[in-house]
Amino acid sequence: MPRAVVTGGAGFIGSHLTERLVHEGWEVVVVDNLITGQRRNIEALERDYPVQFIHHDIRVPLQVEGRVDYVFHFASPASPVDFIQRPFETLTVGAYGTENALNLALEKGAKFLFASTSEVYGDPLVHPQSEDYWGNVNPIGVRGVYDEAKRYAESLVMAYHRYKGADTRIVRIFNTYGERMRLNDGRVVPNFVCQALRGEPITVYGDGSQTRSFCYVADLVEGIWRLAQTDYHLPVNLGNPQENTILEFAQLIKEITQSPSPIVFREFLTPDDPRRRCPDITRARELLGWEPQVSLRDGLERTIAYFRRYLKSNTALPPQNAF
Repeated sequence: MPRAVVTGGAGFIGSHLTERLVHEGWEVVVVDNLITGQRRNIEALERDYPVQFIHHDIRVPLQVEGRVDYVFHFASPASPVDFIQRPFETLTVGAYGTENALNLALEKGAKFLFASTSEVYGDPLVHPQSEDYWGNVNPIGVRGVYDEAKRYAESLVMAYHRYKGADTRIVRIFNTYGERMRLNDGRVVPNFVCQALRGEPITVYGDGSQTRSFCYVADLVEGIWRLAQTDYHLPVNLGNPQENTILEFAQLIKEITQSPSPIVFREFLTPDDPRRRCPDITRARELLGWEPQVSLRDGLERTIAYFRRYLKSNTALPPQNAF
């Protein structure tokens, strides 16, 4: 039975990756300090599968007993609210956390996969964004703590590969949505869905013409799984190349939920919000034979069903503050 360590494994994407690994017959050690992850995301997996949970901050060196075949480094705050509330955690998990995860992989002779982000492209001047694009990032802006942490971490991963012989991979993750997102983390999907389900105004910042490309989490995890099986070391974009405006997205959620919520427009709350974001997935298609399979409507219907269940059992959640 292969054995993996997943840092950030109690988070949104990390818990889905953990679930995929155990279904593939892996044993998983989940490492998470729970500042943004949630233990309930993996409780059923701990009960039914060989999943071990270690409450640990990966910014501190980690010791894991026994064999480790793969280290998946997914630990990081990842929403606009987090960037403002936890700037130093965001910076240092990208730096010290990545180095500690890489050292664990080297110590164990394990393969390593780093979860990077489309935010390395900043507010892009090239569309769609391919892996060869170097980006347009404001290093001293509010979003810079996340953008630069991930850019530094990518450089660190490649340095460990080139100079220390680490067997590494890098995935650049574009906007992803699905079950287990935090309802009040400030990202578009939980904000719009929860506002619609509560009958609150659906808040669109700017004029709604800015675009995003939303990928359902099961599709993303499939791509990560395929990349993990390769020997490819350069970054690979994973995301949905179908580009939608934020306004179109708000209208679709309003339609699916059959919500009476009005759509209202507000000034931008954070600077450097990208006007367009869309992946070029040519490399993923050619290397992995991968592209998204779940339509935006189908994925949203599944996600909305999850949020409905969650809201029924958590009626005291605070109002959404979208970014």
